[in-house]
Amino acid sequence: MDGSALIRRLATQAELFPRILDAVSPAQALWRPAPDKWSLLEVMCHLRDEEREDFRHRLRLTLEDPSQPWPGIDPPGWVIERSYARQEWCAVLADFLAERTASLHWLESLQDPAWENAYEHPLLGTLRAGDLLASWAGHDLLHIRQILGLQWGWNAQEDLPFTPEYAGEW
Repeated sequence: MDGSALIRRLATQAELFPRILDAVSPAQALWRPAPDKWSLLEVMCHLRDEEREDFRHRLRLTLEDPSQPWPGIDPPGWVIERSYARQEWCAVLADFLAERTASLHWLESLQDPAWENAYEHPLLGTLRAGDLLASWAGHDLLHIRQILGLQWGWNAQEDLPFTPEYAGEW
Protein backbone atom coordinates (compact mmCIF):
# COMPACT_ATOMS: atom_id res chain seq x y z
CA MET A 1 0.00 0.00 0.00
CA ASP A 2 1.17 3.48 -0.82
CA GLY A 3 -0.03 5.61 2.07
CA SER A 4 1.08 8.83 0.39
CA ALA A 5 -1.09 8.01 -2.64
CA LEU A 6 -4.12 7.53 -0.39
CA ILE A 7 -3.37 10.80 1.38
CA ARG A 8 -3.17 12.56 -2.00
CA ARG A 9 -6.50 10.96 -2.91
CA LEU A 10 -8.07 12.39 0.26
CA ALA A 11 -6.70 15.82 -0.69
CA THR A 12 -7.97 15.59 -4.27
CA GLN A 13 -11.37 14.35 -3.17
CA ALA A 14 -11.66 17.23 -0.71
CA GLU A 15 -11.29 19.61 -3.66
CA LEU A 16 -14.35 18.03 -5.28
CA PHE A 17 -16.78 18.89 -2.51
CA PRO A 18 -16.86 22.68 -2.96
CA ARG A 19 -16.94 22.24 -6.73
CA ILE A 20 -19.91 19.88 -6.80
CA LEU A 21 -21.76 21.75 -4.05
CA ASP A 22 -21.09 25.32 -5.15
CA ALA A 23 -24.53 26.04 -6.62
CA VAL A 24 -26.58 24.26 -3.93
CA SER A 25 -29.30 26.50 -2.49
CA PRO A 26 -30.46 26.26 1.13
CA ALA A 27 -33.70 24.64 -0.08
CA GLN A 28 -31.78 22.05 -2.08
CA ALA A 29 -29.46 21.38 0.89
CA LEU A 30 -32.51 20.41 2.98
CA TRP A 31 -34.34 18.37 0.31
CA ARG A 32 -34.73 14.65 0.94
CA PRO A 33 -35.78 12.23 -1.79
CA ALA A 34 -37.75 10.27 0.84
CA PRO A 35 -38.45 10.71 4.57
CA ASP A 36 -35.93 8.00 5.49
CA LYS A 37 -33.12 9.37 3.27
CA TRP A 38 -30.53 12.00 4.14
CA SER A 39 -30.41 15.49 2.67
CA LEU A 40 -27.24 17.09 1.29
CA LEU A 41 -26.94 19.01 4.57
CA GLU A 42 -27.14 15.81 6.59
CA VAL A 43 -24.58 14.11 4.35
CA MET A 44 -22.13 16.97 4.85
CA CYS A 45 -22.72 17.03 8.63
CA HIS A 46 -22.00 13.30 8.62
CA LEU A 47 -18.79 13.77 6.63
CA ARG A 48 -17.63 16.54 8.99
CA ASP A 49 -18.29 14.46 12.10
CA GLU A 50 -16.79 11.29 10.63
CA GLU A 51 -13.69 13.27 9.66
CA ARG A 52 -12.89 14.29 13.20
CA GLU A 53 -14.55 11.64 15.37
CA ASP A 54 -14.13 8.48 13.32
CA PHE A 55 -11.43 8.27 10.70
CA ARG A 56 -8.81 10.73 11.96
CA HIS A 57 -9.29 9.89 15.64
CA ARG A 58 -9.44 6.13 15.22
CA LEU A 59 -6.52 6.06 12.81
CA ARG A 60 -4.44 8.08 15.28
CA LEU A 61 -5.30 5.65 18.07
CA THR A 62 -4.45 2.65 15.90
CA LEU A 63 -1.11 4.11 14.86
CA GLU A 64 -0.14 5.23 18.36
CA ASP A 65 -1.51 2.40 20.50
CA PRO A 66 -3.83 -0.15 18.89
CA SER A 67 -4.71 -1.61 22.30
CA GLN A 68 -6.61 1.57 23.25
CA PRO A 69 -10.38 1.20 22.88
CA TRP A 70 -12.00 3.27 20.19
CA PRO A 71 -14.65 5.76 21.26
CA GLY A 72 -18.18 4.89 20.24
CA ILE A 73 -19.80 6.55 17.28
CA ASP A 74 -23.44 6.64 16.16
CA PRO A 75 -23.72 8.24 12.70
CA PRO A 76 -27.45 7.49 12.23
CA GLY A 77 -28.22 8.72 15.75
CA TRP A 78 -26.19 11.89 15.29
CA VAL A 79 -28.57 13.06 12.55
CA ILE A 80 -31.23 13.61 15.23
CA GLU A 81 -29.08 14.14 18.35
CA ARG A 82 -26.99 16.83 16.70
CA SER A 83 -29.88 18.43 14.80
CA TYR A 84 -28.17 18.11 11.44
CA ALA A 85 -31.19 19.48 9.56
CA ARG A 86 -31.06 22.74 11.57
CA GLN A 87 -27.41 23.50 10.88
CA GLU A 88 -26.26 26.20 8.47
CA TRP A 89 -25.31 24.88 5.04
CA CYS A 90 -22.30 27.09 4.27
CA ALA A 91 -20.88 26.71 7.78
CA VAL A 92 -21.11 22.91 7.63
CA LEU A 93 -19.28 22.76 4.30
CA ALA A 94 -16.60 25.14 5.62
CA ASP A 95 -16.26 23.09 8.83
CA PHE A 96 -15.84 19.86 6.85
CA LEU A 97 -13.13 21.43 4.66
CA ALA A 98 -11.34 22.80 7.75
CA GLU A 99 -11.45 19.34 9.36
CA ARG A 100 -10.09 17.76 6.17
CA THR A 101 -7.27 20.32 6.07
CA ALA A 102 -6.39 19.43 9.68
CA SER A 103 -6.49 15.74 8.77
CA LEU A 104 -4.22 16.23 5.78
CA HIS A 105 -1.71 18.24 7.83
CA TRP A 106 -1.63 15.49 10.43
CA LEU A 107 -1.35 12.69 7.86
CA GLU A 108 1.43 14.48 5.97
CA SER A 109 3.35 14.96 9.23
CA LEU A 110 3.52 11.22 9.96
CA GLN A 111 7.00 9.75 9.87
CA ASP A 112 7.09 6.13 8.70
CA PRO A 113 3.56 5.27 9.91
CA ALA A 114 2.92 1.70 11.04
CA TRP A 115 0.14 0.88 8.55
CA GLU A 116 0.15 -2.73 9.77
CA ASN A 117 -0.77 -1.77 13.35
CA ALA A 118 -4.07 -3.52 14.02
CA TYR A 119 -7.05 -2.82 16.21
CA GLU A 120 -9.32 -5.71 17.20
CA HIS A 121 -12.84 -4.43 16.66
CA PRO A 122 -15.47 -6.41 18.61
CA LEU A 123 -17.79 -6.68 15.58
CA LEU A 124 -15.58 -6.15 12.53
CA GLY A 125 -12.51 -8.10 13.60
CA THR A 126 -8.98 -7.02 12.77
CA LEU A 127 -8.65 -3.55 11.26
CA ARG A 128 -5.18 -2.36 10.34
CA ALA A 129 -4.24 1.30 10.18
CA GLY A 130 -3.87 0.90 6.41
CA ASP A 131 -7.42 -0.48 6.23
CA LEU A 132 -8.66 2.64 8.00
CA LEU A 133 -6.82 4.95 5.60
CA ALA A 134 -8.14 3.07 2.56
CA SER A 135 -11.66 3.09 4.04
CA TRP A 136 -11.42 6.83 4.69
CA ALA A 137 -10.70 7.48 1.01
CA GLY A 138 -13.45 5.04 0.01
CA HIS A 139 -15.91 6.71 2.38
CA ASP A 140 -15.49 9.97 0.47
CA LEU A 141 -16.34 8.26 -2.80
CA LEU A 142 -19.45 6.61 -1.39
CA HIS A 143 -20.74 9.99 -0.26
CA ILE A 144 -19.71 11.79 -3.45
CA ARG A 145 -21.87 9.23 -5.29
CA GLN A 146 -24.68 9.90 -2.79
CA ILE A 147 -24.33 13.68 -3.22
CA LEU A 148 -24.50 13.38 -7.00
CA GLY A 149 -27.61 11.19 -6.69
CA LEU A 150 -29.26 13.78 -4.46
CA GLN A 151 -28.43 16.47 -6.99
CA TRP A 152 -29.84 14.32 -9.82
CA GLY A 153 -33.09 13.80 -7.90
CA TRP A 154 -33.42 17.47 -6.98
CA ASN A 155 -32.79 18.62 -10.54
CA ALA A 156 -35.21 16.04 -11.97
CA GLN A 157 -38.03 17.44 -9.83
CA GLU A 158 -37.05 21.07 -10.37
CA ASP A 159 -36.89 20.67 -14.15
CA LEU A 160 -40.46 19.38 -14.49
CA PRO A 161 -42.28 19.21 -16.85
CA PHE A 162 -38.98 18.45 -18.60
CA THR A 163 -37.01 15.31 -17.78
CA PRO A 164 -33.37 14.25 -17.97
CA GLU A 165 -34.34 10.83 -19.39
CA TYR A 166 -32.50 11.48 -22.66
CA ALA A 167 -29.23 11.69 -20.66
CA GLY A 168 -29.59 8.08 -19.58
CA GLU A 169 -30.59 6.17 -16.51
CA TRP A 170 -29.18 7.29 -13.17
